[in-house]
Amino acid sequence: MKDSNYLKEHNARSVWHPMAHPADSQANPPTIVASGDGVRITDIDGHQAIDAVGGLWNVNLGFSCQPVKDAIAAQLNELPYYSIFRGTSHPAAIQLAEELRDFFAPDGLTRAFFTSGGSDSVETALRLARQYHKVKGAPSRTKFLSLKKGYHGTHFGGASVNGNANFRTQYEPLMPGCHHIPVPYTYRNPFDETDPEKLAQKCLAALADEIAFQGAETIAAFIMEPVLGAGGVIVPHASFMPGVRALCDKNGILLIADEVITAFGRTGSWTGSRHWGVQPDMACTAKAITNGYFPFGAVMIAEGVAEVFEQDKTGKAAIGHGYTYSGHPVGAAAALACLAETKRLNLPENAAARGAQMYQGLLALKDRFDVIGDVRGGQGLMSALELVSDRATKAPIDKSRIGAVQEATYRSGTMIRVSGPNIILSPPLIVTEDDVSRILSDLATGLAAA
Repeated sequence: MKDSNYLKEHNARSVWHPMAHPADSQANPPTIVASGDGVRITDIDGHQAIDAVGGLWNVNLGFSCQPVKDAIAAQLNELPYYSIFRGTSHPAAIQLAEELRDFFAPDGLTRAFFTSGGSDSVETALRLARQYHKVKGAPSRTKFLSLKKGYHGTHFGGASVNGNANFRTQYEPLMPGCHHIPVPYTYRNPFDETDPEKLAQKCLAALADEIAFQGAETIAAFIMEPVLGAGGVIVPHASFMPGVRALCDKNGILLIADEVITAFGRTGSWTGSRHWGVQPDMACTAKAITNGYFPFGAVMIAEGVAEVFEQDKTGKAAIGHGYTYSGHPVGAAAALACLAETKRLNLPENAAARGAQMYQGLLALKDRFDVIGDVRGGQGLMSALELVSDRATKAPIDKSRIGAVQEATYRSGTMIRVSGPNIILSPPLIVTEDDVSRILSDLATGLAAA
């Protein structure tokens, strides 16, 4: 590796960073993370911090999970790559599909289609949803419904169902036939409704109205995150996702759960859908499936959907979709090791306990700092603070002030993520009680800087 002076000199000079203005990255070079161990990262200057971002929602098992590293090394020595396109397969993909079938059995999901990551998984689910209806003889079902503020990756399909203008406006026109309904976001919503249950019912009524307006016979699927992540950790009322499931069933619409963030323990349950007691027709997964150690993902498919494809006699169910790295043997080996460790450590249990501690600590910080307008979370290790310049008007905080919070918190010893006016916290699921206390203490220091 080049020395630190070289890396600092060339930081962001040749790299365009995702989700950033190229000029901003050059003017304000990113932190260069050099190593990681457990829940901590160390930058190129030797400064250590708890990673309260968890990589990017994905490093559930921390940065030094030896069983996963060993599985990757062993697979590289045995079979570093082979395709699972028609006519070939390999042991790791077969074994992983069986393990995932068992893991997702309570969600009613029994088949796996492997991808290279979350955006790929969403794209796959959207394509399969349209194909499903064509195979069933309903080719007019091509539209998709989703939530405002929802995030579903960056491919054209995912961007089209995304509910945040930041990921849409510079790339329009996007895919036609994608429509959005209000999200059950109590702090800001068009109904001025602060009661979570009442708001959920109003959003469900909006969904029913949109289905009637578009025509149920034209809609392929509704896609949603069980808990919205990148949109600011928006936790719907417990009645919302079951209500969506009921409306989808009533109107012959598939329900796609975007579990890229929420699967494998993040919500304090094994999956986000299971957290709300819902069985989706498809679930998009990625991120923690390999702990971030290898790009990999999977779309899990319900038995009823699978039967439509597998019993087809017309040829319409032939899948004309896939990726060079679908079912990559190294990724599959990493995923097998991650599943084993996630179950061995019972990560959802720790996520629930530490998430409750985090949420209560954030509520206490709100009492101390007027800059905090809203605290969201309480469902596992997914938390957010929405910062404002004025609580009465809910005016968002100035970008420079939230940047000061981020910098001061990092210097105190914790890496946090800033997204718009939100501070998002999603640490590894192996964090301890002491780690969470340190995160809250460092965040208090950062908030004082604002």
